[in-house]
Amino acid sequence: MNLSAGSDFSRLGEASRAFLTASHALRIDGEARDGTGGWLDIVDPSSNEVVARVPDATPADVDAAVAAARRALTDPAWRNLRPAQRADAMLNLALLIETHGRELAELETINSGRLIANTQLFDVEFSAHVLRYMSGWATRLDGRTVDISAPYLPDGEFFSFTTREPIGVVAGIVPWNVPLCQAVWKLAPALAAGCTVVLKPAEQTPLTALRLADLALEAGFPPGVVNVVTGTGAVAGAALAAHPDVARISFTGSTAVGRKIAQQAAGSFRQYNLELGGKSPVIVMDDADLDAAIPGAALAIFGNHGQNCCAGSRLYVHERVFDRVLDGVCSIAASLRLGPGLDPASQMGPLVSRAQQRRVLAYIDDGRAAGARVLTGGGAPDSAGCYVQPTVLANVDESMRVVREEIFGPVLVAMPFRDEAEALARANRNDYGLGASIWTRDVSRVHRFVKGLNVGNVWVNVHNVLDVALPFGGVKDSGVGHDLGEESVLAHTRIKSAVIRL
Repeated sequence: MNLSAGSDFSRLGEASRAFLTASHALRIDGEARDGTGGWLDIVDPSSNEVVARVPDATPADVDAAVAAARRALTDPAWRNLRPAQRADAMLNLALLIETHGRELAELETINSGRLIANTQLFDVEFSAHVLRYMSGWATRLDGRTVDISAPYLPDGEFFSFTTREPIGVVAGIVPWNVPLCQAVWKLAPALAAGCTVVLKPAEQTPLTALRLADLALEAGFPPGVVNVVTGTGAVAGAALAAHPDVARISFTGSTAVGRKIAQQAAGSFRQYNLELGGKSPVIVMDDADLDAAIPGAALAIFGNHGQNCCAGSRLYVHERVFDRVLDGVCSIAASLRLGPGLDPASQMGPLVSRAQQRRVLAYIDDGRAAGARVLTGGGAPDSAGCYVQPTVLANVDESMRVVREEIFGPVLVAMPFRDEAEALARANRNDYGLGASIWTRDVSRVHRFVKGLNVGNVWVNVHNVLDVALPFGGVKDSGVGHDLGEESVLAHTRIKSAVIRL
């Protein structure tokens, strides 16, 4: 298709242009296949122009992808690979992601609206890092020997041991806020464990997942090990999550959809991990280094345009420094330059879609109606793109929807507190429990907050620092299970016990 005149393609490299203008297909069993349904328009949110079309997969397409993954699971070409050979393929894929880094970052930016610096750092460089780390686990998965007693067989002599096996076909269902990086988070531990995968990228941002499947084939993964079906969550995603031949579901997305997946999976005793929503508190004490805390709090919510499950969207500040912190965060918010992600001068890009823009603006209007005061932002600039101004709301409390619910946009609610007990109580008074940060110089206070915060991840004097070596997951409505870390690899295996009578 022709590139839209409304989008800024002058900064794109040749490879990105070629991929955008190509015809797109599903990736099943190592082949590019047409879907059996219709088509989805893929939009550049900086201009709201269509830049590509991808198949709108049907349940029949999902069946074909799962069948391919199931065949590959037992095919000697994959099953008989030695652990070091699996690791080599993963290292090859990491190198290919870096080699095609500019193309992948540009595709991600055009598709999601995110800043090119972020797509390069997270979707390219961190993805390669994740694959390299996880490749080491391919050679470290092992069982153990167990000296059993079996007292009811006093004359028996036994040799007993355990082994770890790949759990089977994994469904990786990926969100739109960090698409390629999240796809690799799903893929890497599964491949290290010897599983096969069907990826379902978000309907808004499927382009880099398709490119990832091509690179996986080039890296040496046999056909059927990595498959990609594009389409809507309501059809393709639901069919994949409910498929009886899927052994494990790895989902990142909304709490409402995650709850449905958990209910479905429980009926057939399939395993899952669910990384869901968040409403993360940022707690600034009166002894904090405000020169670090103020920009840190601003980055916590405005980074990635607020489209972040760990976004620090609730700001609690000790009453002694509340006005100074709030003034500083508002000043940063008002200074941010909005623009297309491909423009290096842009400091915040658009939200992912017109629907998401409307959703975020509706929350701001709801906050106003409930009595919140807009200190800065509060609307959308006059643009064809899906922009929302960085917004700070004061005069809020935990009864308001803007404080209770995940907005997933650049909207911060700010509240003062008197002491530690109040800060902890208010921070924990929320249905979500993904992350939280505490800003203080008091080491004893740090330990009290790490222990007292009912979340899966706590950061001290920083916000939302993730690493592949650390497990990442939440509690309460933020989900169950973990991405990243040793825990994510082991979760893609099953343990088998064996007893040999000598």
